[in-house]
Amino acid sequence: MLVLSRKKDESILIGEDIEIIISEISEDKVKIGVKAPKNVKIFRKELVVEVEKENVQSVVSVSVDLSKLSEALKENIIKK
Repeated sequence: MLVLSRKKDESILIGEDIEIIISEISEDKVKIGVKAPKNVKIFRKELVVEVEKENVQSVVSVSVDLSKLSEALKENIIKK
């Protein structure tokens, strides 16, 4: 990991087309701006992690009793 110090209105270049700009510094927060091509997706990491956790939980919490599903399908076929 590369760690850099920057002051307000200074920036960091990533490759030739991504720029990270320090726009504001307060006591416990740093506001940054990101200039990047429109095809580059930019997400806050904590949101991505939260969505991943929710996706895993939704898959784990869903359990299907296949024997009951099989019987329900058979009953539906017989009724027709």
